[in-house]
Amino acid sequence: MSDWDTVPITLRKRAPKGSAMKSEKAINTARRQGVEVDTQVKWGGGSNKQHVTTKNTAKLDRETEELKHETVPLDLGKLIQQGRQNKGLSQKDLATKVNEKTQVINDYEAGRGIPNQLVIGKIEKILGMKLRGKDRGTPLVPPGAKK
Repeated sequence: MSDWDTVPITLRKRAPKGSAMKSEKAINTARRQGVEVDTQVKWGGGSNKQHVTTKNTAKLDRETEELKHETVPLDLGKLIQQGRQNKGLSQKDLATKVNEKTQVINDYEAGRGIPNQLVIGKIEKILGMKLRGKDRGTPLVPPGAKK
């Protein structure tokens, strides 16, 4: 037979986890007890900064002229619009055919878009009209065809 009263039971406090050790309360308690506390501040660690300044930022701040992205010329936008209307396509239809968003076609026609030669090339093929070079607006001659 066993006697429940004579069994020794040892209760121990669990050791604090890593996150508890890093709390301000734990650090202050350790300082009061005279334990040497080593703290390190990591550069940029633990921050959720989205906008980090770089060397280029200072260079841009010193720049006197206003820097802007190059945009599609307005005459190119008019050519795209005329070619699209001649084919009977809406902006959405043209965007679907060139595998771009409708907003891209809208920006190109309004002269707000940033020129991308791949997109302009796709639009040229769909509309059958040259949009780049000296002879803008002329029909696109397929390769291998005689002029």
